Amino acid sequence: MRCCWHPQRPTAPGRCMGRWGCPWPPGHCLFVAATRTELHCTAEMLPATFKLCAAISYQHLRNVTGLRRQAAVAISQELSKLSCRSTGPSTWISQVRRRSSLLSSRLEEKPFSEMEMSYIKQGEEALQKSLSILGDQEGWKTETVADNGDKVLSKVLPDVGKVFRLEVVVDQPLDAVYSELVDNMEQMGDWNPSVKEVKILQRVGKDTLITHETAAAPPGNIVGPRDFVSVRCSRRRGSTCVLAGMSTTHGAMPEQQGFIRAENGPTCMVLRPLAGSPSQTKLTWLLSIDLKGWLPKTIINQVLSQTQVDFAKHLRQRMARAAGC
Repeated sequence: MRCCWHPQRPTAPGRCMGRWGCPWPPGHCLFVAATRTELHCTAEMLPATFKLCAAISYQHLRNVTGLRRQAAVAISQELSKLSCRSTGPSTWISQVRRRSSLLSSRLEEKPFSEMEMSYIKQGEEALQKSLSILGDQEGWKTETVADNGDKVLSKVLPDVGKVFRLEVVVDQPLDAVYSELVDNMEQMGDWNPSVKEVKILQRVGKDTLITHETAAAPPGNIVGPRDFVSVRCSRRRGSTCVLAGMSTTHGAMPEQQGFIRAENGPTCMVLRPLAGSPSQTKLTWLLSIDLKGWLPKTIINQVLSQTQVDFAKHLRQRMARAAGC
């Protein structure tokens, strides 16, 4: 067997000598091929080998200092050599080169810490559990139906408690609604009377956030000051966007004096274009909150269902102003 980096040197099965410019330490070369032919000159084998290395060596590359860039550059150099030797266009070389570029950018990302991975996992759990709750159509009871068709439903779940489900249509395209709820998240206190402030505490990758939310006191102050620390994740699947979250903890935001630390989740918003009218968005909001304290459940239920109705009203007003309507 021979290492493709220095094929003139035979190696023990599955091992590389780690010399003559090979970036891999002895015993870690993932490019060792079961052939005596130079691998980087074998057009039929390089695409498969690249896929194998992209899948198997990803974590290894991220955790071995100094090797990530060398490996990515080496792949690019070998592809260039093959491209020059080819007498005609080679589709697979172009495909592998694109994948190499993607892998290179991913390898330069900073590895997630154990705590960051925990936040990502929490966000995924909130998303999956929320979608499971929304997917079960049985047992929902109507709480409120507004004149414009906005509807709030509720359901009691053994392991969660009472959850609320808002179903509305917003007269704005999905991308605009998504941008307002995600990209402009920290501005929510400007237009949502139920929210005093939203602050992003930490970003984990592209899809996960840890936030601190301070709830505004409702009329009559029947519910005292509450705040939340939440992990949020966003996913886009085709034309559907899902924004999910649940309570978590964060070192930068311990419990605050004068506030009761409430808990939420699993909760999520599902956005999808309205069937037959892509300029409108169907929004479904699953709300699950434990406000803590000694509030009667009748008051809590009234406050939460009204909070969802008010949210839809003020979101429409915000979107209309943003669109210049």
